Amino acid sequence: MAKKLAIIASKGTLDWAYPPFILASTAAALGYEVYIFFTFYGLALLKKDLSDVKISPLGNPAMPMPIPMPNLMQVLPGVETLATAMMQKKLKDKGVASLDSLRSLSLDAGVKMVACQMTVDLFDFKAEEFIDGITFGGAATFFQFAGEADISLFI
Repeated sequence: MAKKLAIIASKGTLDWAYPPFILASTAAALGYEVYIFFTFYGLALLKKDLSDVKISPLGNPAMPMPIPMPNLMQVLPGVETLATAMMQKKLKDKGVASLDSLRSLSLDAGVKMVACQMTVDLFDFKAEEFIDGITFGGAATFFQFAGEADISLFI
């Protein structure tokens, strides 16, 4: 019987987008049955268009920036766009797969991705906004799998 990994993805920023897909695709490659429940801002990671997935240095003091930036400067217009571009360049330069690639790899490896129906309804999202290959369900759907999981992670 395969080990099971249950992940809750609740964040939709670039720095929080990579961990669920990296962990899920790795676990699937190791033979785990994997389930990711996307809720609240994590739903952004299931949208067809990932161009809105950004990173913010604000409130993220551990973010390595080429130039130290005080918090006050981080609220200026364009700083988030600059930080996102710098992070995307660093990821590309280091050979890290894109979010689109990791997400596709995860789906191809059999990772089950579930969009929280309550959150979809809360934010008035439409099913057409999301990628193919996912399902919609609620907390009970997650607990059905997570209750039998060997590992559960909240990201």
